[in-house]
Amino acid sequence: MSLTDTIKLWDEAITAADQREWITALDTFAAIREPTSKICFNVGSLRLSLGQLNEAEKAFDKSISRDEHLAVAFFQRGITLYKNEKCEEALRDFKEAFNLLRGNQLIDYKQLGLRYKLSACQVLHNLALAHATLQEWDKAEQVVKKALTFKTEAKHNYVDQALEAVSKRELFQLLLFPEGEFFRPKKQVVAQLEKQDFLGEAMVVASIIDKDAFSGFAPLQPVAPEPVPKRKVSEKFKTLQSKPYRVLFNFIPSNEMELELQPGNIVFLLEQGKDNWATVTFNDKTGLVPYNYIEPLEHTKAERPPSPDIPAPPRTAAPDRPPGVKDENVPTIARSQVIEPSKKTECKDHPMPKGCIVKIHFKYTIAVRVKPGLLLSELLGVICQKFDLSEKRLVLSYKSQAEGELIPIATETKMKKIWSEVSNQRLVIWVKFVEVVALYDYKVTASIDLSFQEGDRIQVLAQVNDNWLEGQCNGNIGIFPSSFIKELSIA
Repeated sequence: MSLTDTIKLWDEAITAADQREWITALDTFAAIREPTSKICFNVGSLRLSLGQLNEAEKAFDKSISRDEHLAVAFFQRGITLYKNEKCEEALRDFKEAFNLLRGNQLIDYKQLGLRYKLSACQVLHNLALAHATLQEWDKAEQVVKKALTFKTEAKHNYVDQALEAVSKRELFQLLLFPEGEFFRPKKQVVAQLEKQDFLGEAMVVASIIDKDAFSGFAPLQPVAPEPVPKRKVSEKFKTLQSKPYRVLFNFIPSNEMELELQPGNIVFLLEQGKDNWATVTFNDKTGLVPYNYIEPLEHTKAERPPSPDIPAPPRTAAPDRPPGVKDENVPTIARSQVIEPSKKTECKDHPMPKGCIVKIHFKYTIAVRVKPGLLLSELLGVICQKFDLSEKRLVLSYKSQAEGELIPIATETKMKKIWSEVSNQRLVIWVKFVEVVALYDYKVTASIDLSFQEGDRIQVLAQVNDNWLEGQCNGNIGIFPSSFIKELSIA
């Protein structure tokens, strides 16, 4: 039988099974002369749905003989043997299915055409049930406790129920493979089996070219001109198109990407980012500065040239006034009454910004403008919003001017004290994740776990649920139980 005929019969059988026509699906599968491991698995699942346990066992035997690494086939055969009261043989199949998982949390068979995820918790649950049926309660309890280490989701609560039943020396319910789930052929392969007409029907067409004597499948067509490629805009051209901005405050860069600027410098804005940083150019140098450190430069009107009727000013300086001669017509102006026009214009056009600028050192450095006297909880909310953090598991620190060391900010009282020490409306804050210390050793049981030793310090990155946390230790990132650690006290 060709591969095309096999795929057609396979697809027809799956269509009948989706309509719960089990007998029709079995007859269609039986027409396949050399069934694969997936098809034998489907036959066994159909037999199991009909209650034909012996026939289902034989079908799963064929599936395993064709693919000895198909863990879900061992799991299904173990369910069949347990229903047929062959607990010892079912025990061996459940053990083999768990070994084929190779320490992983689950196996997703979606790429193989089966919409099912075989998890280690399911296999260990049925393995413990087989031990309990054989009155091996101690082994059953060990297996259930081992299943608890693979529990990561709320839908695995059946493991807790199994542990409670084993402690009372009672049997619990067997976990079954979902009825109606089968290995399916790929839709792309099935679609390619249908005949396709690539040429289509012939039709008469007319040429748009006058006196076209061409004969063939298509008339001559005018060639469309190729599109002109767009040239890349240079940085100098962007500078000419950008708007000038005036620097308001002194900015000292903390890395190579930032640009050092002084108050009064005129820069050109190239791009404004969403993170309150702007890309500017100054003296043929391009870098990042906080957007709230600059303001648009208003263009002043050009002065009109002097009228030709007005004579030009003299080129020579005026002679010195003779000593002792005073001009009574010249008014005397006290120095204290002189108003510098530049300062007056600056105060009028460029008022000082209200609020305090807080520079925050974390994953990268940002500057935000906040209201002075902001509470610690409100400042944490601003930082979490800027860095897109869902959990407020952060510790703020402040460098004291007297001691010169980083001091943790743990209470609202310390936050008020820091605001009282702020000068020039500038505040620098250091942020880091909460650190915890390990109470016990924790070994990795899955690829997503984080291993550590007793006494190791761990940075908590996020909270997975009430019992699990995500953290970083010794350069590794993973999840770990919250009962294995304790938080360090913040002075």
